[in-house]
Amino acid sequence: MACMWKCILLSIFIVFGRSDALTGYFWHISDLHWDPSYDLSSSSQSKCASSGGRPTPHAGRYGDYVCDSPWSLINSSLTAMREILPDPDFIMWTGDDTPHVPDDQLGEQAVLRIIGNLTNIIKSTFPKTKVYSAMGNHDYHPKNQMPPAKSTIYEQTANLWRDWLHTASQETFKTGGYYTEKLLNQTGLRVIVLNTNLYYDQNKLTEKVKDPADQFSWADKVLQDAAKNNEKVYLIGHVPPGLFEKKRDKGWFRKEFNKRYIELIQKHSAVIMGQFFGHHHTDSFRMFYNSKGSPISAMYLTPGVTPWITTLPGVIDGGNNPGIRIFEYDTKTLLVKDIITYYLNLTYANIARARWEKEYRLTEAFRVPDASPASMHRVMERISSEKCSLQKYFELNSVSYDLSECHADCRVDHVCALREVDYDAYEKCVLKEGGSSNAPVLFILFLSLMLSLWSLN
Repeated sequence: MACMWKCILLSIFIVFGRSDALTGYFWHISDLHWDPSYDLSSSSQSKCASSGGRPTPHAGRYGDYVCDSPWSLINSSLTAMREILPDPDFIMWTGDDTPHVPDDQLGEQAVLRIIGNLTNIIKSTFPKTKVYSAMGNHDYHPKNQMPPAKSTIYEQTANLWRDWLHTASQETFKTGGYYTEKLLNQTGLRVIVLNTNLYYDQNKLTEKVKDPADQFSWADKVLQDAAKNNEKVYLIGHVPPGLFEKKRDKGWFRKEFNKRYIELIQKHSAVIMGQFFGHHHTDSFRMFYNSKGSPISAMYLTPGVTPWITTLPGVIDGGNNPGIRIFEYDTKTLLVKDIITYYLNLTYANIARARWEKEYRLTEAFRVPDASPASMHRVMERISSEKCSLQKYFELNSVSYDLSECHADCRVDHVCALREVDYDAYEKCVLKEGGSSNAPVLFILFLSLMLSLWSLN
């Protein structure tokens, strides 16, 4: 009962805390990664297939940090969303629905079943709410291998989402997994949902394709038309460009696709009011600048619902607490006014009860007036220059899971990932900021210098 009243009070605060009539609210959720195999009654040392054989001695009702989400966690997150903000303007759902298991443990029908079950619980929880949903790299079989052409999974997923997709959206979705619509059918506002899994460096089907599914040329045309029609745009996707902040030099896009994406943003920054992605499972953002170094766009990376500790080599203790997120925005201009993140302390939930709490509000935590590109640039500068802001960001990055100290190399990894989406610029940032684990890069520079000196002799 106490939890119910707390959620009601939180809802009142969100809805009435700011009286501006132009302020709207929407949810962004990502990386649910439901693991149907999660079973507390199992006699095995591991209670889930997604642990990859890692033991789960602390597994509880709401999951384990080495497992993907059990259904109880999925249900708890949607219930919390309904209690905190029951009538959002819309929901962004940026994919990755299936567990981290080998392909031979899933199959095409299993993938579609999982997408279908998650679609149904979102629909039943928010039956009147528009959902803008993007596919993740795990929402296919085999995982990561999304084709730049029509496919059964694209078609079947479009059918599952038909209540959310306009007829024209269904057609482009079936062709390449992407679409565009007027935001809530309002003149002057637009959403573009991309299938950036086509640019993922693990996708063998797009390795030698210049413009997979013609998505770049399509997005360029949509954005050109948006400018002509005086529209403002939100871009939505799953796999983001740039580098992963928890592993140095780890990018997701192929280099040529990463470069082309940045060029798209720079060309159309006047109409793009926000980019919304997932995939990392972490709470972060990325900055985009023009040729003069001025901030022109911000990409908001929403944390995952799954608490799964990644098995990506080189990442130390890369888990997170489950997170869900509300965006406050200007309903006329699409300016992002604020970001409020809620989380579940998984350890506490398993010991006592599920208690979704407000983790932080961006404007309060980092002392900025809004979440515009200019403000996010200020946040990035504070993280770069202030030790207390760096530590605060670092702890929020894992949704209050990793509370260790962010050391010097940690700072370099996070700051350069925030600041530089371009791969070459990122490498220069690492060198400039004094990263210690760039021996290969330093060695190459040393060789270049020696060769230059030798050529002068």
